[in-house]
Amino acid sequence: MKTALVSLIAGLLFGAGLALGGMTDPGKVIAFLDVAGQWDPSLGFVMGSALLITFPVFAWVRRAGKPLLAERFQLPTRKDLDPQLLIGAALFGIGWGIAGLCPGPAIANLAAGSPQILLFVAAMVGGMWLRDRTASLL
Repeated sequence: MKTALVSLIAGLLFGAGLALGGMTDPGKVIAFLDVAGQWDPSLGFVMGSALLITFPVFAWVRRAGKPLLAERFQLPTRKDLDPQLLIGAALFGIGWGIAGLCPGPAIANLAAGSPQILLFVAAMVGGMWLRDRTASLL
């Protein structure tokens, strides 16, 4: 129960941060990515702030013995770049550039009830389902 409550609070804090930072506004994201046109650099400050928090926390995690609510930290162990990772990253970036949304902000935007957001999330879930069904083919 405690883990679920902490997860809920972390998710709400993450969603609020996305909304406050403007990451849930597809127009703002597309303007950030439009470096040759009407470029809006403000999301760069949001991403830079995230990195300023992430780097020291990752350093702390590597030194810490274990987290408060789990037996161990769940850190990635793979260091190679395989074709699936590169293709997935490229598709993610293309989708982000076209729609102005990625999964976190899209889920945070569900509360608005916008038909475009609902369609985006349905397509995202469908893509995840399709990937799971075809993973063995790759």
